[in-house]
Amino acid sequence: MPITLDIYKGKQIAVMGLGRSGIATVRALIDGGVKVFAWDDNEDSRNKAEALGAEINELSNTNTLKLMEALILSPGIPHTHPAPHPIAQAAKDAGIPIIGDIELLYKSAPTANYIGITGTNGKSTTTALIGHILKDAGSKVEVGGNLGFPVLDLNPLTTDGSYVLEMSSYQLELLDSQKFNIALLLNITNDHLERHGGVEGYIAAKMNIFARQTVNDIAIIAVDDDRTAGIAEALTNGPARVVVVSATQEISGGVYIKDGHIIDDLDGNAVDVFQMSFATTLPGIHNAQNAVAAYAVCKLSGLDTKVIIDALSDFPGLAHRQQMIAIIDDIAFVNDSKATNAEATARALACYGNIYWIAGGVEKDGGYADLRPYMQNISHAFLIGKAANNMAVAFDGFLTTTISDNLSTAINQANGMAKADGKRGSVVLLSPACASFDQFKDFEARGDAFIKFVKALPGVKHKFFVEEAA
Repeated sequence: MPITLDIYKGKQIAVMGLGRSGIATVRALIDGGVKVFAWDDNEDSRNKAEALGAEINELSNTNTLKLMEALILSPGIPHTHPAPHPIAQAAKDAGIPIIGDIELLYKSAPTANYIGITGTNGKSTTTALIGHILKDAGSKVEVGGNLGFPVLDLNPLTTDGSYVLEMSSYQLELLDSQKFNIALLLNITNDHLERHGGVEGYIAAKMNIFARQTVNDIAIIAVDDDRTAGIAEALTNGPARVVVVSATQEISGGVYIKDGHIIDDLDGNAVDVFQMSFATTLPGIHNAQNAVAAYAVCKLSGLDTKVIIDALSDFPGLAHRQQMIAIIDDIAFVNDSKATNAEATARALACYGNIYWIAGGVEKDGGYADLRPYMQNISHAFLIGKAANNMAVAFDGFLTTTISDNLSTAINQANGMAKADGKRGSVVLLSPACASFDQFKDFEARGDAFIKFVKALPGVKHKFFVEEAA
């Protein structure tokens, strides 16, 4: 039974942006007896909202907006940098609040437990992992936010349930009263800088995950980069309990990795609780960070250690995140389409050798310097999309490259070269280090296409780990 927003019954609310979360918001508000005015530039989206009972309105009139309780804004629509969308500016001029759907969830279910996860990289895997562990423990839990279902399509929870929410920087800056009982920050690297007016604005948006926490709440921070380490130190002066975790160093009073094992020092006893090699779907140091963070969240939520480590062992992993697709004639094919920046791709390149790397798309800020330490793991790079020529220049002298233009061509070229080279342990890795929007609607569509093309490859010996996407 999805959430009904009857807290605004009899009032008027504007909804701008009618993607999945926007349509879920319209449905929840209308089911709660709210008069909804909705707009999206896409006609099909407008038609969906109208079919639910919304009044379609361009929302550009300040006098109209003054009649609204709030403007519910899609996280993808700017309201500050690089410039406010005209409707967001009109709402500001009208003096009405601009919030997101997660704020509505909190207002509708204020007694539930809220666990928020953010970071530049790793937040989807960590969110799913925490949800998996809590579900294995028999807890009442709903998982969503930036991952999976829109939050207003989740089931309503009260004091005995927990919402585990992946929070993007865009979503965090739309919070007004939301408070997380446990808030987790994994890492911060340069991303979405234009949208936030620079790195300081991006950090400030991420920091909003700790806003309004009290002495009864917990802030968990992975301190494997200088920025998050500084944030952890600053938050020690705040009201919430601060717990630090690390995949690279021993941490007194926290959870960390040592010699490939998770060490639990939350009680000051430094107990070896788990060998990471048993978590086969969590390869690499970045997933070790995800694992110690998830362990800390679940242990501090009151779960037994054995329950947590058993769930770590059988975590199925996430689609498009270093997802093993197939082994064909002893060549592995790995879908890491979610790696939309260099930092995320670096984490994948660190996990394999003899890589036939497929990369490219729409370039992100920050360049490719993070990839340089892992060039020796790459046998050849196949470059696609708008970024292909720039990437070829950036890697000149470090890698041999081929401009493949599109994903299908790149897969066939990579497969052919890997077979011809005959190196043991070869991996064809899609890890683009770029956004997908030049050739695909999103990273999921890019990953699904990779699976489809790999399934079509010829070969004597096939072993498939996933079905082709519908």
